[in-house]
Amino acid sequence: MTAARTTSDDLEVLKRAASQAGVDAGDAGLLRDGSNAIYLLPNADVVARVGRFGTAESAARQVQVASWLAANGIEANLPIDGLDLVTVAGRPVTWWTPIPTHRHATPAELGAVLRKLHDLPVPTTIDMPNIDMVKHVAERITSARALPISDRDWLQDRLKVLDADLATTDVLQSRHVVHGDAWQGNLVVPDGGSPILLDFDNVSIGHPAWDLIPLAVDHEDFARISNDDYTAFVTAYGGHDVREARWFRTLADLQELRWTAFVADKAATDPGAAAEVSHRLACLRGEIPRPWKWSAF
Repeated sequence: MTAARTTSDDLEVLKRAASQAGVDAGDAGLLRDGSNAIYLLPNADVVARVGRFGTAESAARQVQVASWLAANGIEANLPIDGLDLVTVAGRPVTWWTPIPTHRHATPAELGAVLRKLHDLPVPTTIDMPNIDMVKHVAERITSARALPISDRDWLQDRLKVLDADLATTDVLQSRHVVHGDAWQGNLVVPDGGSPILLDFDNVSIGHPAWDLIPLAVDHEDFARISNDDYTAFVTAYGGHDVREARWFRTLADLQELRWTAFVADKAATDPGAAAEVSHRLACLRGEIPRPWKWSAF
């Protein structure tokens, strides 16, 4: 079994990669600890993304995707020219341009950018995978070793049901470029600037609904987005409301399972995550009525 990743591990990988790349990482500060550990290096004016073990191919593709998006009219967070990907102990480190003082996008701003993204032709120069949300969630559940076996079994059984439901839809047949983790925090707006898209780990080929579901779920099941803001999102996207699709609930449930599995995977090293995943499981099992309140991780 792979040992749980820790912040000290991430920082050691970063320092070794920075030494190889000639980047000053002496003042590195953690910005975010998610699928990647993201550090700001103020002395070098660089943001470093430290990936998981075995994700070098994905990290290299993220660099390609960012440049492709920018070349096709979508403002994107860009890699730094002249700083190549470095792999340390099987873990990739990539180097990105820091974004000045900014805010999260509004729902309307996100809807407008997603419309532009989904209208782009599928690139022929980048080997983009087909989105596989079920596989992604299954991997997270499997690695969530801090969960009791009964909870892991419940998550796996629930995933099998949703996988079977998904197979009865046409969702898997669509071929558009999708972001794969579309929420307002992955589209940021610098002071006086235009929205900048970031976080390209999950950019892939699939149905546009994968990018519309998160905000619809935020509105329907969490009441985190008002009626007016959700209407603005739908309008900016072009008037299509994913909630009207007959398979909406299947994708919504799968999205919520994904968010739960993500936190479950962090529970081994974060007591807060362990408590949160118990709460989320209670929600998914119907023990807590909607609208739910989940803490961000």
